[in-house]
Amino acid sequence: MITVDLGSSSLRELNSALHAIKPNTNETHWVVQNPRGQHSIAVGIDAPITVEVQGHAGYYCAGMNKQARVIIHGNAGQGVAENMMSGRVHVRGDASQAAGASGRGGLLVIDGNASARCGLSMKGIDIVVRGSVGHLSAFMAQTGSLVVLGDAGEALGDSIYESRLYVRGKVHSLGADCIEKEMTPEHMDHLRALLKAAEADADVADFRRYGSARKLYHFHIDNVGAY
Repeated sequence: MITVDLGSSSLRELNSALHAIKPNTNETHWVVQNPRGQHSIAVGIDAPITVEVQGHAGYYCAGMNKQARVIIHGNAGQGVAENMMSGRVHVRGDASQAAGASGRGGLLVIDGNASARCGLSMKGIDIVVRGSVGHLSAFMAQTGSLVVLGDAGEALGDSIYESRLYVRGKVHSLGADCIEKEMTPEHMDHLRALLKAAEADADVADFRRYGSARKLYHFHIDNVGAY
């Protein structure tokens, strides 16, 4: 296990070391101490390693992650796991705005709550939030899944494409072109697999599914008020 103390080492030194990891490395477990809310911790990793951040992280922690398992033992600032490609990012606390934004793959797990625009423009990432999410979550979500064990704020799934949204609690309101959809056995199996991957204990029967009504794919004058 390699320990990096950001109280004495620079963030640039940490990220440079993570970027320099070779495919056959035996340096597979890293611990980051004293993160002190710094931005861009452990960004751009492309190696099958584990990085544990022992405290709160600032903006864009674990952004552009590929292959790595990043665990944040605290809260995460805006854009955690932004543009994530693969791997797993686990926030043990709460997450600020735009968690998992533009994510293309992998799994983001948030033990607490996520603020506004969670899953913004997601493109294949799976996100599981044990708490609640703020307004405009899954805005313009294209593919991937958002699972919320708590409640969802205003305009959930606004301008959504083909992402799957599962919410156990209350939904304040749905955004443009987002509707409640039937929860089929296929979707229950899909949700069950996501919950298992996130190690989240919940009954799939308690969830409702939301997705695109597919009325805004192409401009139509009858729908002009919804754009």
